[in-house]
Amino acid sequence: MSAAIHSFPQFNRRARPGEAPETRDFINRAEKAAKVAEQFAAAVDSESRFPQEAFDAIREQRLLGMLIPTELGGDGSRAADVADVCAILGASCSSTGMIFAMHQVKVACLIRHDRKNDWLRGFLADCARKQWLLASSTTEGNNGADIRNSEAAIRLHGPRVSLERDASCISYGAYADAIVTTARRADAAAASDQVLAVFRRADYTLEPTRTWDTLGMRGTCSVGYMLRGEGVADQVLTEPYERIHNQTMVPYAHLFWSATWQGIASGAFRRARAFVRQASRASGGRMPPGAPHLTRARVTLETLRGAIQSGLSTFERHAAEPGGLTSMNAQLALNFLKVEASELAVTTVMSAMRACGLAGYRNDNEYSMGRYLRDILSSPIMINNDRILANSEAAVLMSEPPIFVAL
Repeated sequence: MSAAIHSFPQFNRRARPGEAPETRDFINRAEKAAKVAEQFAAAVDSESRFPQEAFDAIREQRLLGMLIPTELGGDGSRAADVADVCAILGASCSSTGMIFAMHQVKVACLIRHDRKNDWLRGFLADCARKQWLLASSTTEGNNGADIRNSEAAIRLHGPRVSLERDASCISYGAYADAIVTTARRADAAAASDQVLAVFRRADYTLEPTRTWDTLGMRGTCSVGYMLRGEGVADQVLTEPYERIHNQTMVPYAHLFWSATWQGIASGAFRRARAFVRQASRASGGRMPPGAPHLTRARVTLETLRGAIQSGLSTFERHAAEPGGLTSMNAQLALNFLKVEASELAVTTVMSAMRACGLAGYRNDNEYSMGRYLRDILSSPIMINNDRILANSEAAVLMSEPPIFVAL
């Protein structure tokens, strides 16, 4: 497994100067968890169940708190570190990689906003120490994927708050240790005047309202729930969600999701390569008819990885500046990364399936591409590419395209 994972270089390999190897060895830790994830990936898919064994291993490797600052008990990792882990996990089990990516997006939102909040700092310390898994609730009722508007409102009751929310989808909600959710600031607030709130498992109840019967990504268990939560006022972040959304939610989601899709595509390529090798050996060295498609898969996979590296470079250039990730160029680059990565990943997996021919099309052999293909087809519709492109039209008209290739 380890040798196979390293078929392609990851996004980030080196620890920063002065960092202890045992605290920065994310690649090795991720590979150990990925071995477990791969063993149960088929069962997670066929049974539409949460990848519990994989997350037991992830917790054992203490990867859930890798973004949390060291002073709060985490590893203080970079976005590139997390992207590496997303890719490694995604290559072994798509649902495991995507759940891990979604969790880290929520962690990023909490550590980058309202850091002076003592309740929140204590919560993050618990997340690192206890390896809590955070779920997200951003879609609601009839709004579908319009996550920039909320129907349900936070209600104040003296020093306490409450929320009742018809959440159309909470991925792995029944298995999370806490939920991070958007809501209207108050009953009288506009639907777009949103806040972000955190509820620990003891603070909320979930009443299932919708099932999860899908083509792929079955292990994310993205069931609909009526969410009812109560807590103290400090569990609601004071910074407007609009800023959190633009500065953290979207950039981190597009990076980590793209890395996960690159992992899925890498896993499909590895399986197709194994088929072509076996077929060539069986025919005395003659390449099978689908072999050219393996080369095409490699080309698009390398293009995909390059796009993510470019996205990480853009992210790192702007993330250190106050509001840097909200600049028009940064927003366009990271939005387009999501679109390009999802399309390239689908193309790569399709080429891998064609390289395997009938063996890839069948479900009853070791070279089946069914799970990879069904899972990767979710990528263009997770925040629909058409919605992203439509929302970018005005910015495209106003901005200058980049010219210098070395910058």
